[in-house]
Amino acid sequence: MIKAGIIGGSGYTGGELIRILLNHPATEIDFVYSTTRAGKKVTTAHPDLLGISDLEFTGNVNLKVDVVFLCLGHGNSTTFIKEHAFSTDTKIIDLSNDFRLHADADFNGKQFVYGLPELNKIQIENAQYIANPGCFATAIQLALLPLAKANLLEHDVHINAVTGSTGAGVSPSATSHFSWRNNNVSWYKPFTHQHLGEINESLHALQNTTGDLFFMPNRGNFTRGILATSYTKFEGNLAEAEKIYQDFYTNAIFTQMTEEPIHLKQVVNTNQCHVHLHKHDDILLVTSAIDNLLKGASGQAVQNMNLIFGLEEDLGLNLKAGVF
Repeated sequence: MIKAGIIGGSGYTGGELIRILLNHPATEIDFVYSTTRAGKKVTTAHPDLLGISDLEFTGNVNLKVDVVFLCLGHGNSTTFIKEHAFSTDTKIIDLSNDFRLHADADFNGKQFVYGLPELNKIQIENAQYIANPGCFATAIQLALLPLAKANLLEHDVHINAVTGSTGAGVSPSATSHFSWRNNNVSWYKPFTHQHLGEINESLHALQNTTGDLFFMPNRGNFTRGILATSYTKFEGNLAEAEKIYQDFYTNAIFTQMTEEPIHLKQVVNTNQCHVHLHKHDDILLVTSAIDNLLKGASGQAVQNMNLIFGLEEDLGLNLKAGVF
């Protein structure tokens, strides 16, 4: 059994990891670390696990576990790794943005691989340290990577994406509490969102020169999920575009092409990304949808763990969406 540790287990991504790993046939949770809840039951933060798990949060870290997941706020993973010397055999999967960019990937002698399996599967299989992609970055890259692979991202791309409130994390803020978020929609960080850096690096790894990305992120009045629409000029017809995408995702177990327009509920509570193409005159519209906490975070982290340890990529991740 793979012994796993979770750092920062009281937040949304930590909770999702606990739920997945409790049911993962090849993994045993060794510890769940939390500075704010040490000694308390995990159910105090995740009451849905009542009757399922008797785990307790701890303030101690086992530095010799097989894999550790870092579910810390952005900027805190670097400090944690400096202060905790994990075994040279321990795999580290970081869910923050600390190591996603090329300039940050080599840290304290640890070389982090960007953990988007649809792009870097072979590198992930041979890696020890993984920088898990961001949620918006995952949805948008899976919409655009096939075009970049075909050297067809020649024009500017306009992206509009809406995310659920869990994307803001568990700590309440002025724009995440119920009375503000409910029955409300708003944009934030227009054209400057931090995920643009990793998106551009991935696209440019496949196509040296691309058009600019104009990304408008939005806050939705729902809990989880991301729906992204990306559109750009495309000279071919719809059948040609569909062939490009189908070829690119032939071996991508969690990314599905569909001829029917997609909606958010079909991917929420799953590790799936669904992608739909629509052609209007010379414009190709690509719609992608994911669960921001699963394919956009914890589910993808476990997908990466499976690849690192030579397991079936979807082991423990056959999660089902609900119709309503």
